Amino acid sequence: MSFLLRPVLFLLSLLPILASASPRHFSTLKPAYFLLAGDSTTATQSANGGGWGDGFLNHTLRQGSSGHNYGHNGATTKSFREGGDWAKVIEEAKTKIGNYTVYVTIQFGHNDQKVTSGVNVTEYGSNLERFGREVQEVGGIAIFVTPLTRRNYAATSPPTVKQDLAIQRNITIQAAHTTRSRHIDLNIASTDYCNEIGPDAAWAYNLNPTDHTHLNVHRSVVFG
Repeated sequence: MSFLLRPVLFLLSLLPILASASPRHFSTLKPAYFLLAGDSTTATQSANGGGWGDGFLNHTLRQGSSGHNYGHNGATTKSFREGGDWAKVIEEAKTKIGNYTVYVTIQFGHNDQKVTSGVNVTEYGSNLERFGREVQEVGGIAIFVTPLTRRNYAATSPPTVKQDLAIQRNITIQAAHTTRSRHIDLNIASTDYCNEIGPDAAWAYNLNPTDHTHLNVHRSVVFG
């Protein structure tokens, strides 16, 4: 398979997920405005982080749609609220509702997973659900996004990605179901994609040679 075709096929794999949304959720009456809430795998590229967010906002949106990337390096579902980031997301949602259909993407897990995060798996789920409900309360549409895979491979033949965010993926999907929200399974889509291209090609996506988590600018476009 041509290497250049693979990003296109990855994006096409997400179309059935988005196409399943009802017209009520994906209205054509107003342009869309996307507020991206998440950790460094959503955030703008920097020395210590960078994810899919800017690639999505800068290269995917059309017809008057726009958005704002609130991804925060090192954020957990707890710190994103306590540090004031979530309040900014909700405040901007309120100001945009009149002129846009407002979507808030919610993607966490990489840092919540750490034993030092102060967030256990039960709290992680309840924090996600609270985010979703609060988006709905101000008239926005929550879209839960399962965590972008890390590009760490097991010593199998052929090498396969270690699925070390499976718990967080499942909890994110459950939060979407509980709040009756939409979700995009980026974890599985990105895992399948990285398995297809293999480690050498996947590591070309690294922010720096030893960073198998974050994305450089060009590869942000692929996953965005």
